[in-house]
Amino acid sequence: MPWELILPLVIVGIGVVLYNGLVRLRVQVDNAWADVEVQLKRRYDLIPNLVETVKGYASHERQTLEAVAAARSAAMGARTPGEKAQAEHALSGALKSLFALSEAYPQLQAAEGFRDLQRTLQDVESHIQNARRYYNAVVRDYNTKIAQVPTNLLAQAFHFKPREFFELAEGEGEVPRVSFS
Repeated sequence: MPWELILPLVIVGIGVVLYNGLVRLRVQVDNAWADVEVQLKRRYDLIPNLVETVKGYASHERQTLEAVAAARSAAMGARTPGEKAQAEHALSGALKSLFALSEAYPQLQAAEGFRDLQRTLQDVESHIQNARRYYNAVVRDYNTKIAQVPTNLLAQAFHFKPREFFELAEGEGEVPRVSFS
């Protein structure tokens, strides 16, 4: 075969391999984000039970309970990683207030249902952190790939856009420890 035919085939082959690599990374980013959202939904599903449990012991603490409900609603409505991070910051603050409130109610601290919910929430927070780390690692790889030569040429031509990291403030995502002694 003449070189005039081989060279274009090699270039097209390289382009196909690079394009497929970009598509694979983009799908991984989307999948990793879906995993983060699954874990966040688990958290959101626990919160009403936690609020109801606290309400049973501290129903007159309406402002704190409403703040938790409002923060949960805002977090559930956030779509982008940046919006989610901001909403999760507010939700974590509201949950910290809720757990701080529980310290004033010894009966609540002694309630097995409350302790179980808190342990479950701690477990979910751990899963969220793991999913967030994986998502951010995949986003890092994807963003790096679309910025590197020669894949950046294909990325621009096919509109591959950088993705946003899901970053929480230092100490976020940790459930406050409440002593039950």
